[in-house]
Amino acid sequence: MDPDVEDDDDWTKYADTGYESTYDPWADMVEAEESEEEDFEDEFENYEDDQVSIREIPRCPAPAGIEHAIRIGTCNHCLGRIAGVRIAGDPLDSVGERVRTQALERDPDLGVNQDVDCCPFCEDLFLEMDLISNRISNAIDGIECSKIQLGVHFAKDQVAAEEALRASIAATGSRPLKATLSDAIQSAVSNKVPGTSWVKERPEVMILFDTMTLGVNVDIRALFLYGRYRKLERGIPQTRWPCRACRGRDGGCESCNGTGQQYPNSIQSLVCETLVELTEAKSDAFHGMGREDIDVRCIGNGRPFVAELKSPIRRTLNVEKLMEQINKGAKDKIEVTGLRYSNRAEVARIKETKAEKSYTIRFTCEHKLDETEITKRIQSLSGQVLEQQTPQRVAHRRADKVRKRKVISIDNILVEENEIEFDVRCESGTYVKELVHSDEGRTNPSVAAVLEADCEVIWLDVKDIHAD
Repeated sequence: MDPDVEDDDDWTKYADTGYESTYDPWADMVEAEESEEEDFEDEFENYEDDQVSIREIPRCPAPAGIEHAIRIGTCNHCLGRIAGVRIAGDPLDSVGERVRTQALERDPDLGVNQDVDCCPFCEDLFLEMDLISNRISNAIDGIECSKIQLGVHFAKDQVAAEEALRASIAATGSRPLKATLSDAIQSAVSNKVPGTSWVKERPEVMILFDTMTLGVNVDIRALFLYGRYRKLERGIPQTRWPCRACRGRDGGCESCNGTGQQYPNSIQSLVCETLVELTEAKSDAFHGMGREDIDVRCIGNGRPFVAELKSPIRRTLNVEKLMEQINKGAKDKIEVTGLRYSNRAEVARIKETKAEKSYTIRFTCEHKLDETEITKRIQSLSGQVLEQQTPQRVAHRRADKVRKRKVISIDNILVEENEIEFDVRCESGTYVKELVHSDEGRTNPSVAAVLEADCEVIWLDVKDIHAD
């Protein structure tokens, strides 16, 4: 009797050996309308006559299956992976070498077919492990990180071919190539970069390895810092403002003195330039809980913000010393408090928070009323719901619509001849300047309307932001 035929007839005795319950050769059986022989012929009718029938391929981990795997050029890593005889902790290449040695002891003439170019399972990827680990370790050299996530990219046809090959020798219970290669890469890189921790969530560095090109792409996750800023000087925008003339193009222009910025300073630059320098980040972004006008101060407890540092090389910071450094460099312009590490989720939180705000506003008014009457009329706006059409000053960048905003309270009204000052607490999104001068009737009611006089804002301060 042909020994191959005998093995084929008896493969069900050992098909799931070493894989316990992970593989059941009959699990996918359904009632057939035609004979099994007819189904088989239909499925493989495109095979050439000189090809080996899948029925004739011995199954692993039977001895005949192991021998077949060796003949087709299976490397030691993949041989150890599909053999089903691994002992916990054994390196796959050691297992494969042991399995190969045992097979050669049974058949000294066993060898690899001459027409085999590479391992049919992994295409010799495991043999390139030194090259792969060197490329990855070189790519992350100098980057401060302790938590790394590895992604391995395979061509879809290679994954499908590997799975089909394992299935053909009844080794579907063995670990897939992608997961096994990922483990091998992580182990090799850890030996070269001590202290590396491999994670699946919230990594500091994401590494993507392409098996087709052996290319390595490194994505350094952004670093986030939360704090509050007090704006002590007027004329400073919250974020960088590109020059109107050159639009911030490289080199700038005469109008901006070569800076590319409309204003020499911004809250973003005063805070983030120090951070970028210390972390060696590529760039930065500034996320504030709303923003004040350029001519408005923000005092009190300050405005919450999150500074985002993109692709930072350094991540470990002494936030207290850092805060002192920022405040020293921005003396009399801004002051940062409560600096701490944050995350991307907090960016969404401060963007979505609709916090009430308190303001102090001072304006001129050519009135003919006494102080008591002025106080009474302004106080009458407390608790009112304003209808505010998009102000003319922002109509070019915001939708023209009517917004309803509530005035929570008005206090501390001070009248000094034709100058009036008061504190107001109002709903998030209220246009406070327009509350005073009415913007030609686009805000109703307004201080100008109740005083029956034209009003002109002198200054406005954000007194407090009622958040956190």
